[in-house]
Amino acid sequence: MVSLSSPTMFSLIHFIMGFLTFSTVHSVLECYTSIFSFGDSLADTGNSIRESNWASDAGKFPYGETYFHRPTGRFSDGRLIIDFIAEELGLPYVPPYLGGSSDGDFRQGVNFAFAGATALDAAFFQERRIPNEYTNNSLGIQLGWFEDLLPSLCSNPPGCGDIFKKSLFLVGEIGGNDYNYPFLQRRSLEEIQTFVPLVINAIGSAIDMLIKYGARTLVVPSNLPIGCSAEYLTVLESQKKEDYDPLTGCLTYLNKFSEYHNRLLLQEMDRLRAQHPHATIIYADYYNAAMRFYRSPDHFATFPRLSPRAFHLPMLLCLC
Repeated sequence: MVSLSSPTMFSLIHFIMGFLTFSTVHSVLECYTSIFSFGDSLADTGNSIRESNWASDAGKFPYGETYFHRPTGRFSDGRLIIDFIAEELGLPYVPPYLGGSSDGDFRQGVNFAFAGATALDAAFFQERRIPNEYTNNSLGIQLGWFEDLLPSLCSNPPGCGDIFKKSLFLVGEIGGNDYNYPFLQRRSLEEIQTFVPLVINAIGSAIDMLIKYGARTLVVPSNLPIGCSAEYLTVLESQKKEDYDPLTGCLTYLNKFSEYHNRLLLQEMDRLRAQHPHATIIYADYYNAAMRFYRSPDHFATFPRLSPRAFHLPMLLCLC
């Protein structure tokens, strides 16, 4: 298991890049020539604002004002983790799939992530009368876009393998919205817990599919500590003092739920590593990286003076 944990998001990026540059499996310097990304708003670089049925605030100020000086469709005022990774690898920012591009541009990578996306297909939530008013572009839809793009990247499977073995695949963050929608509609914890194995299976199936297409290095983020989210703390406010962590003020049962998701995700990744020993599957521990801020907020009081690489913190700590 490769676990990433850091006191600052700058360190999180530094740790990720260390693992991506020096493979813990192959112990050699690897050169990545492209990035392929899947997920939700934590990785979306502009897909959602290009769909006509999406009325996204990410297409308006103040989104984008800190770094790009214009709204780009990123759910941040600056850059996202995927942007910092691209910078470290010397690659251009990963273009959104729905933005359109020449085949040559997409050869250096493409981003399929879509704000509001779920790991499970829309039908799953429709059957349970859990509305998703944002998008039907689930992980399955994003994988379909990826398959549609393959003929423009390579004419045959061996050709794709040559490209993908030098590509970095970011599988998520995904799955958070599968829980956000029912939790924020006050569905029961017991019901939502039954979704977790299904979400993990969907993520595992995506990883398995990408490896079979030739992916060799994949980064899979954990779920964030949702019990610390301002929206959850507001909507699911409890009158019971014991429901809150006395150190952080976060809702304990919700963070335990996130830990449950992450525990099953780690188990699934271990299974996939055993099944695909030639692939490097990296666990990016967003949960514990974010918890450092909640546990020691005074330690980060000088946060604005940190490297610009840390400016995506608001994006990381908000709901997708």
